[in-house]
Amino acid sequence: MAREIYQAIVDGILVGGVYALMAVGLTLIFGVLDIINIAQGVMVILGAYLSYELAARLHLDLFLGLLVTVPAMFVIGVVIQWAFIRPLRGRERTSMTLLVSYAVALIIEGILYEFYGANSRQLSAPYVTSSVHVFGFYLSYIYLYGFALALALVAALYTLLYRTKFGRSVRATMQDQTAARLIGINISRVAAITYGIGVAVTAAGGMVFGATNAFNPNSGYDLISRLLAIIVLGGLGSISGALAASIFMITLESVVDIWQPTWAIVVFYAALVLVLLIRPSGLFGRKAVRAQ
Repeated sequence: MAREIYQAIVDGILVGGVYALMAVGLTLIFGVLDIINIAQGVMVILGAYLSYELAARLHLDLFLGLLVTVPAMFVIGVVIQWAFIRPLRGRERTSMTLLVSYAVALIIEGILYEFYGANSRQLSAPYVTSSVHVFGFYLSYIYLYGFALALALVAALYTLLYRTKFGRSVRATMQDQTAARLIGINISRVAAITYGIGVAVTAAGGMVFGATNAFNPNSGYDLISRLLAIIVLGGLGSISGALAASIFMITLESVVDIWQPTWAIVVFYAALVLVLLIRPSGLFGRKAVRAQ
């Protein structure tokens, strides 16, 4: 039994890295734009389908294909922000962005159904079905690569936010949009680029998710509920919190699954409620200081 628990912990950590790939973009968008992108789950599935197209038609390696899908998803994100999110103004902006992002999710889902139908697909590669035996544990290569990719992307986002001029503009916008405007920061430009980055990250998450799970155009709805729970637990707007919460919650679910598989998902959300009762701002969240 102890061996099963240790294996479940290892698996949970690695799978948590995959969810972090999908969650960091969502929390980044919230931190800057102060909106919940309900379409993020469908964006992940769109990223998976783009990887599927490159692999099936051009026989491009899944990770090499990210050189195409990440920029493509960035452009899609910028277009969505400029076309649908930027025009929203006024006190009802937050509620309206929820409706707009949901509408975007429905549009993307409808397009995917039109091209691919309801049949499930899964990405394939030699490293998807192979594993390595380390210290008595079997570690799947795709999860190892996905976890390494998650760490690399989190590090890249930290470097962007804290080591570049654009990052200073982003952090200023997160703290006080009015003051940011007064010192000459182009808020619209920052918002569009940040939204694009948040969507671009889903290309990596979608690729790894598509390689480890069967997916169809409707798969985004279960994903968004989990991703929202993760970023709330980690602290809205916290990139490191999204990574920590992903690993914590998926590992907990994996361990509980050993004894009671039907209760695993219940414990996933129960842990969220319990932590928020003790720390309402989440694991790494801070009290909001934003001024619009």
